[in-house]
Amino acid sequence: MKLDVFTSKGSKSKKSAELQDSVFAIEPNDHAIYLDVKRYQAAQRQGTHDTLHRGLVSGSTRKIKKQKGTGTARAGSIKNPLFRGGGNTFGPEPRDYTIHLNSKLRKLARRSALSYKAKADGIMVVDNIKMDAPKTKDFLTVMTNLKLDDKKTLMILPSQDDNVYRSCRNLPKHRVMLASDLSTYDIMNCTNLLFVNNAHEVLEGLLK
Repeated sequence: MKLDVFTSKGSKSKKSAELQDSVFAIEPNDHAIYLDVKRYQAAQRQGTHDTLHRGLVSGSTRKIKKQKGTGTARAGSIKNPLFRGGGNTFGPEPRDYTIHLNSKLRKLARRSALSYKAKADGIMVVDNIKMDAPKTKDFLTVMTNLKLDDKKTLMILPSQDDNVYRSCRNLPKHRVMLASDLSTYDIMNCTNLLFVNNAHEVLEGLLK
């Protein structure tokens, strides 16, 4: 699969990028995508939610009234969940939401998501983006040149570039991340993928 390589000014360069069919042109597996996105979102949950059940509420353990003869329901503790100030019934407790998937399934999910993007013409390759200093205006100029300024775009870098990363932090429709950090959720959560230089080759090496 060949794609034209664009310059940061929006014009086509003389280069072309060869995308591997084994990564960008497979038959997508929807269930694999679902499982990996579910795993990613579950990992974002802190799991620190907690409530006090009757064993944790402060209060006396004495029997508050006699068992029979009061004309009301029996009660053995002031910490009864039915009483005001009592414990919580079946409330949330701290837990780990981690979902484990094997590496082959996670790679299949990413290849499936990339294949969907390729089918929808949602992948572009730019030869290089150089920024001498972090500047949002310059970053937005590049995106405008590539006609991606109004689209939800994920720029993928082959290696860390602090100037590029800092330049897009205030732009709600644009994100920058490393090819090595790309997840299925990130791919599905954008309209366009913009690979910088040889970022697609780095990704292909990880998804073999």
